[in-house]
Amino acid sequence: MSTDSTMLDTSKYDAIDKKILAILKENGRATNQDIARKLKIAAATVSARIRRMEDANAMRVVAAVDFSAYGYDIMLAIGVEVQNRPAEEVAGDLAALPQVFAAHLVTGNKDIELLVVLDDFSDLPDFLMKEVASIEGIRSLSPAIAVDITKYDFDVSMLE
Repeated sequence: MSTDSTMLDTSKYDAIDKKILAILKENGRATNQDIARKLKIAAATVSARIRRMEDANAMRVVAAVDFSAYGYDIMLAIGVEVQNRPAEEVAGDLAALPQVFAAHLVTGNKDIELLVVLDDFSDLPDFLMKEVASIEGIRSLSPAIAVDITKYDFDVSMLE
């Protein structure tokens, strides 16, 4: 999350920057030459604009994993209540577990929210009762199994 002092100044980006982002969102492997051809501009211009947006932390090109392609059939969200230990430390220990793909410090009824993938339901007892339960400072867990994924989209482009 950004604070006001580190907010991205979107006024620095124009229609060409937005078109470059749109092409990269469609195909993250598009080369500067591919993008330049589509936009009828020089590849060096594309390269400079991408570098400028990356340097300003306005964008980064990453691979998004399809969990099911890797054999993970179970996704869960787990709310974690912490006691007698800083939540940041507990979150760090939980984040180190290979099944955890996201760990967030949150406000509300829980202190931490985890997003977890497992191969199948038979892995759930060991994961919760052995691996997670072995971490000091956990008061309670509230696991919720994802029965369907309505949206899986990490695209939060603010330049559009």
